Amino acid sequence: MVEVKLHDIGEGMTEGEIVHYLVKVGETVKVDQPLVEVSTDKMTAELPSPVAGIVEEILIETGTTINVGTTVLKIKAEGAAQIKEAPAEEADKTKKAEPATQKPAVSSETVSTKQRSKRVLASPYTRKIARENGIDIEQIQGTGAAGRVMDEDVYRFMENGPDSNVEETKAPALKETVEEVAPKIEATPEMIPFRGRRKQIAKKMTHSLFTIPHVTHFEEIDMTELMDYRKELKEIDVSISVAAFFLKALAIALKDFPVFNAKLDEENEQIKLEKVYNIGIATDSDEGLIVPVVHHVDKKSLKQIHAEIKTLTKKAQENKLTMDNLTGGTFTVSNVGPLGSIGATPIINHPETGLIAFHKTKKMPVVNANDEIVIRSMMNLSMSFDHRVADGATAVAFTNRFKQLIENPKLLMLELV
Repeated sequence: MVEVKLHDIGEGMTEGEIVHYLVKVGETVKVDQPLVEVSTDKMTAELPSPVAGIVEEILIETGTTINVGTTVLKIKAEGAAQIKEAPAEEADKTKKAEPATQKPAVSSETVSTKQRSKRVLASPYTRKIARENGIDIEQIQGTGAAGRVMDEDVYRFMENGPDSNVEETKAPALKETVEEVAPKIEATPEMIPFRGRRKQIAKKMTHSLFTIPHVTHFEEIDMTELMDYRKELKEIDVSISVAAFFLKALAIALKDFPVFNAKLDEENEQIKLEKVYNIGIATDSDEGLIVPVVHHVDKKSLKQIHAEIKTLTKKAQENKLTMDNLTGGTFTVSNVGPLGSIGATPIINHPETGLIAFHKTKKMPVVNANDEIVIRSMMNLSMSFDHRVADGATAVAFTNRFKQLIENPKLLMLELV
């Protein structure tokens, strides 16, 4: 009995799906006769019979995916049947004659990897059309890419017979054209495991996007006064990051518009207005996006916020953040400006209500109140908010308040008193 196993039919496959059997149990088959169609993630191919004989047993149902090495069916080889039926003496003679005449028993592994004289490219459905109409698909001239036999080729063959391969007369010109094309360069893609933090980020982003009806609006901020103010501070050896100013201004704006410092409790049908102002900072790290939280921003000075941002960013990059550093956020910012972006549609950090992304600050000509063209340092921001909790007009008022504080650092200082 010869076991026909699924073997690697190319491209390092590890498994394949049994698409269709081309033979039945009890059917006599010849060497190299196609037995079964197998589909991998890249191709469909036929497993040929390694021996002549009778199909004894089909072991795998169609539609089943199996690993390479699995026995698909068994064939009772012709040689094996004759040996059993032969008298003992004949068997002895046969054994004596073996060195000169006996062909070595052919293993399924060996024969199954034997190449057919002609490999036909065609989809399972196309093969089915040919098979059901009693047509040998190898006789059909394919007109598809790389000679693939298409459905139309089968129908044309059915209608015109072998003469339908008139395409062959035109083939040389077509082939010459194809050969002039630059050779296809095969490249093996790099596979990155989709797990760990990357998978968790994906899960959280998907949940947020499919749960919260996001709306994003954009605003333009004149950063000139704030940049000048930071220069003045540096002249007296005080360095405060722009992000620290952003967080402080946001804490003030969130107090003025508490709906953006809120979480929607759908189960109890309530909007929970938080009374703490804990702002998360979306931070890039080697293992992916992570959001450490600066707690109680409203109660801390600019210097304290600046120092805490530096500490959290360093811990994030060193993968040393604690659970306390990562929990309790009520609003999130994404400061992508240093990377150079000009706009985005950020995804809200569920279950929060809003998220602001700050983009690149660049100098550009602006028309001032006196209709003069002046050079200013301008920055865009993108704010996404939960439209179930807030409306566009409120969101615009919120960002206008933030804009007012950033564009007028002296006003921001007054708010801190």
